[in-house]
Amino acid sequence: MQMQKAIIGKKVGMTQIFDESGKVIPVTVIEAGPCVVTQKRTMEKDGYESMQLGFEDVAERKLTKPEAGHLKKEDLPMKRHLHEFRIEDVSQVDVGDILKVDMFAAGEFVDVTGVSKGKGFQGTIKRWNGQRTPTSHGGGPVHRHAGSMGANSTPSRIMKGKKMPGHMGAEQVTVQNLTVVKVDAELNLIAVRGAVPGPKGGLVYIKNTVKTHREKIVSNAPTRLNPQKASARR
Repeated sequence: MQMQKAIIGKKVGMTQIFDESGKVIPVTVIEAGPCVVTQKRTMEKDGYESMQLGFEDVAERKLTKPEAGHLKKEDLPMKRHLHEFRIEDVSQVDVGDILKVDMFAAGEFVDVTGVSKGKGFQGTIKRWNGQRTPTSHGGGPVHRHAGSMGANSTPSRIMKGKKMPGHMGAEQVTVQNLTVVKVDAELNLIAVRGAVPGPKGGLVYIKNTVKTHREKIVSNAPTRLNPQKASARR
């Protein structure tokens, strides 16, 4: 069985890479790992199989006592972020193993999960891509309002699911089937084609894609990524 891959990282920013033919590939650069396996869950004991990873060193005083005690129990270094990944065969890893970004290779497909940028309170046009009402001939000051709220005396209420103004963004989003364009094991950087959710510096989770597809060949890119250049771009 092929090992399921997963790692925690931070979004550095977006940049572009040129392939051998000169074609531009827009990529998001992520600083991923190294991560330590901090816990395993098994089918016999927990009813499912998963591994918990720890990312980013931190002083013990900045953790709660339960968090620090959880890591001390297995004599592990203090980690700021812990996240559990479901896998099919937990016997492939052991507590204390170090997972690095070089487990991924160019041409593979991954799913990236993060928390999207918060947009605050927004109206229906920005939040749900609604349309304005006509802006002439007595349209009134309601051009960007939500419009009709629903039916008449029956059912005398607004139906569930009505698209209303409200808090936009700041929610977990997963982007599937992103192509790994380049991996720099020396700098712990991975470049994936396209955009990933969240701001620069936001925490992201990378794992094997859950979809099946034909293999796709990605041409060789430059051998080294520049995190300073990526962070300067949007």
